[in-house]
Amino acid sequence: MPYSSLPETAKPGSTDGSDLMISLENLHLRLGSGAGEVNILRGIDLEITRGETVSLVGPSGSGKTSMLMVIAGLERASEGKVVVGGHDFAGLSEDGLSLFRRDHVGIVFQSFHLVPTMTALENTAIPLELAGRRDAFERAATLLEAVGLDHRMAHYPGQLSGGEQQRVALARAFAAEPDLILADEPTGNLDGETGQQVIDLMFRLSKEHKTTLMLITHDRQLAERCDRVIRMADGHVTEDARKGSDPSKAGAQ
Repeated sequence: MPYSSLPETAKPGSTDGSDLMISLENLHLRLGSGAGEVNILRGIDLEITRGETVSLVGPSGSGKTSMLMVIAGLERASEGKVVVGGHDFAGLSEDGLSLFRRDHVGIVFQSFHLVPTMTALENTAIPLELAGRRDAFERAATLLEAVGLDHRMAHYPGQLSGGEQQRVALARAFAAEPDLILADEPTGNLDGETGQQVIDLMFRLSKEHKTTLMLITHDRQLAERCDRVIRMADGHVTEDARKGSDPSKAGAQ
């Protein structure tokens, strides 16, 4: 029976009774290169509760983006256990992972990744159409209105500013009402004021939809706006600080 036709509790790899959105146990990621195998992630243990907002910070090459790719099911762990939304990735095929992303995960990149030949409305409707939603365009229009682009629905990406394009990308990410939003430097290509507007929208939508949000940022103020700040270095989690906690008592590996 295909993944999409199974009830939620019976989909491949699912487990019951957990408030965890993300559970990583002894996560390793090793990738080949011209110089041989490279250890990207080195034994990460991490739990993220449903509805939390979490920032990943650390120097370039510390493993932040790679960890997001594993959580999204875009990279397979070399070792360890990855459970997202109650679904054990070890039990999902590549097709199963694709369907899992379609139904449960929204992704926002630094580059907007909009289809240039599609309007803002058509771009926003893509995940809904893939999911077979009959109300795809109605839902997409509602999301574009929510991000203040109801007057730009018929415009193509080339006719939109950078901030407007990222708002379309946000609307698309939230369109299918995902359980989890993953954002990799979502304001990296925007000026300060526009970036702040986009971030305000992201946090507002996450709160309204009760969506778990995990984002990568080099902006300290943005990082500290989240419930938790997770610092990475050399493929390890070196600090995990919750808002209002004593940094000297924060867990580290």
